[in-house]
Amino acid sequence: MQQKLIGKTALVTGGGSGIGESVCLKLAAEGARIRVVDLDGESADRTVERIEGAGGEATAYECDISNSAQVKEIFAAILQSADIDILINNAGIAHVGNLENATETDLDRLYSVNVKGVYNAMQASIGRMKERQSGVIINLASVASSVGIADRFAYSMTKGAVLTMTYSVAKDYINDGIRCNCVAPGRVHTPFVDNFLQKNYPDTRDQMFESLSKSQPIGRMGRPDEVAALIAYLCSDEAAFITGSNFPIDGGFVTLNS
Repeated sequence: MQQKLIGKTALVTGGGSGIGESVCLKLAAEGARIRVVDLDGESADRTVERIEGAGGEATAYECDISNSAQVKEIFAAILQSADIDILINNAGIAHVGNLENATETDLDRLYSVNVKGVYNAMQASIGRMKERQSGVIINLASVASSVGIADRFAYSMTKGAVLTMTYSVAKDYINDGIRCNCVAPGRVHTPFVDNFLQKNYPDTRDQMFESLSKSQPIGRMGRPDEVAALIAYLCSDEAAFITGSNFPIDGGFVTLNS
C-alpha cells in the first residue's frame, strides 16, 4: 500500500496517549516523521518507542502547550531540523459541570490548554508555513462544538472556540497554501474514559460504560484509530480541496440525535 505522507514532518500535541498516540502511529505508518509533544515526557517517549519499533522516525518533546514561551522555544528548536508540514492540535483537558459549578479556576484552566494551547501551537508554526506557502493544520474540536451536551459548560466553551479558530485560520491563510480543518469526535474509548469511570462510578463502571456507549446512535464508542484514520486522510494530498471544514466522527451523535 502506498504511503501518503512520505517526506512530511508532523507535530502532534498530546501525542503521548489516547487519540494523540493513535494519530502519531497512523501518520508514521503513512511515512511521516513525527514530533511527539506532550506534557508527560515519559508518555511521549513511549509513543516514540512504538513508532521506532515499527520502523518509523520520531522524536519526543516534553512541553506545556499553555506556556507560550515554552512552546515558542520548543517549536523553534524543532524548526531548526525540519519544517512542520503538518500540525495536529490534539492536546486538551476535560471538565464535567454546568454553569453553576464551573468555577473561574475551572474556566481559566480549560482555556489555558484547550484554547490558548491551540493558539500557541498555531502561532509558533504559521510563519514558516506561510513562508513556504504550504501547510496542514488539524484541530481537535468535539461534538460539543456543535450541539448542547449536559454538564459540559466549560468544555463546550473551549471546543466552540477551537471550531471558530479553525474557520478563522482557514479563511486568513487560504491564499498561502495552508489548509486548516477540525475533527469533532463523539465519545471515544480512551484511557481517559476508563479512568473517569473508575474514579466516579467504581461500583457501576460496566453499566455506565454501556450507557455512554449507547448514547451514540451507532451503539458504541469510537476507537482512537478511527479518528486517526480520518486525520491521516485530511493531512494527505487526497484532501487538497478541503479547508475550513468541521468533520464530526461521532457514530451519528450530532445529526441522528437531533
